[in-house]
Amino acid sequence: MAEFTLPKNSRITGKGRSHKAPAGAARVRRFRIYRYDPESGENPRYDTFELDLDDCGPMVLDALIKIKSEQDPTLTFRRSCREGICGSCSMNMGGRNGLACTTAIEDLSGEIRITPLPHMDVIKDLVPDFTHFYAQYASIEPWLKTATPDPSGKERLQSPEDRAKLDGLYECILCACCSSSCPSYWWNSDKFLGPAILLQAYRWLVDSRDEMTGERLDQLEDPFRLYRCHTIMNCANVCPKGLNPAKAIAETKKLLVERAV
Repeated sequence: MAEFTLPKNSRITGKGRSHKAPAGAARVRRFRIYRYDPESGENPRYDTFELDLDDCGPMVLDALIKIKSEQDPTLTFRRSCREGICGSCSMNMGGRNGLACTTAIEDLSGEIRITPLPHMDVIKDLVPDFTHFYAQYASIEPWLKTATPDPSGKERLQSPEDRAKLDGLYECILCACCSSSCPSYWWNSDKFLGPAILLQAYRWLVDSRDEMTGERLDQLEDPFRLYRCHTIMNCANVCPKGLNPAKAIAETKKLLVERAV
């Protein structure tokens, strides 16, 4: 029988700290936030924060910034653009992966539980370690690869029809919401590239200017790198940009079949 164990310091133990809303607050909302500091040597915990929504912005990121500014400056999370462009503030809110800057507080019911993205090593609090994720991205060589010389003094041109094939692909911001919601990636992330990276791989396969399609397909044709996808659609369900990585993976499999026949 298989036995699964967690590292001793990964279990959530002990009672977290509680921060009350200001006296007289009319619209109080409670946030239960995962806290972990590896330097402390303590196990993770959940801290509870109460906010007055009448004195807070509408998005979850607004609440996190307010908590850090006014209640607990040690709270750690990533954020940058606040416009759903950079992907920095990806996390799990109310049991669903998303971007804190584009997730409205009022779209989440009851006490809002906030944790790092699932099944990723945690650096601190809500900050996951993307080292492996970015290494996988680098492995697909995400840049234009050609064998012919560049046109003298010109760009490599592309028809409007060929350019349209990149729609739904180039918009990916590598937030990892899709990959960290995929059970196949949870169990096989050491070998399976996951939805985000495979969508990025297809973006270069379908680019009419790229001349290394065969080489790229060779790198993907593997029982784990590509074929661990079982099309359960979690990736498309959580993508904050409305993309469909599962479709891109299916199209990549079709390219491999067409090459074989």
